[in-house]
Amino acid sequence: NMSDALANAVCQRCQARFGPTERIVNSSGELYHEHCFVCAQCFRPFPEGLFYEFEGRKYCEHDFQMLFAPCCGSCGEFIIGRVIKAMNTNWHPGCFRCELCDVELADLGFVKNAGRHLCRPCHSREKAKGLGKYICQRCHLVIDEQPLMFRNDAYHPDHFSCTHCGKELTAEARELKGELYCLPCHDKMGVPICGACRRPIEGRVVNALGKQWHVEHFVCAKCEKPFLGHRHYEKKGLAYCETHYNQLFGDVCYSCSHVIEGDVVSALNKAWCVNCFSCSTCNSKLTLKNKFVEFDMKPVCKKCYEKFPLELKKRLKKLADLASRKAQPKPVDVNSA
Repeated sequence: NMSDALANAVCQRCQARFGPTERIVNSSGELYHEHCFVCAQCFRPFPEGLFYEFEGRKYCEHDFQMLFAPCCGSCGEFIIGRVIKAMNTNWHPGCFRCELCDVELADLGFVKNAGRHLCRPCHSREKAKGLGKYICQRCHLVIDEQPLMFRNDAYHPDHFSCTHCGKELTAEARELKGELYCLPCHDKMGVPICGACRRPIEGRVVNALGKQWHVEHFVCAKCEKPFLGHRHYEKKGLAYCETHYNQLFGDVCYSCSHVIEGDVVSALNKAWCVNCFSCSTCNSKLTLKNKFVEFDMKPVCKKCYEKFPLELKKRLKKLADLASRKAQPKPVDVNSA
């Protein structure tokens, strides 16, 4: 009977018998004196009866962690329960995450990339970046051929088929109103293609330089700001805003050294702003209809010229006559040949 069995039982730890009125601790069929049911390391009773068993010995939570529990490579805390072993380190399942997107990797798997643990999509993106290629947004693999751009994302072309004819698409596919079409089907619709992005233009169209453009894509070739209906200037197949056209191709005023915006006064083999072309002596405004004389490579009005000393005027006249003779073509003696 039960009393006989307890009378013959011994403590699992000290192997002594139990007293008839003594309290006995039963742990999974093993019997202990109350004072013998203690941690194998610190010999103290288990707080709230909680213990951890390892290789036949029982430990309190603190000593079990100190002796056997691994530390997490991320948070540094002891790991009780499921342990993820990766990258020569132990991790809590919730701490083992992709180093780029922070997604949990415990149940997804991971890929080593330059000493980092990454999820497969991030690894593919990093690999594509290193190769200078795109990553497919559907299968997350590198796109070796020309990608199909759909809603600003890259895809393998064979992941889509033409909305109209059902044929497998190529990188030349066109998007229209959220649907993809092969090039022949799209061209039959008569939709204009932007000269910059090569995509269909569904709204307002800008016709310039022999092409059609999205309003926001028709920009200055220098500053790349959209014209948005403002005047543009064409040069060698490119469009420029007025400021940069003048900077690149306009005349520079001899007087103020600024690019001339507007009308140009050409005089004395030089270019002038309308407001800068004036007498260098009295500063009165001149036009090409006024009579003026060149003095020190600058214009002088008739009134100021009349005030010059007689000797200076004679010298200027002599220089002008000499320059005129040099400019005249010399006669050729046809009999001398």
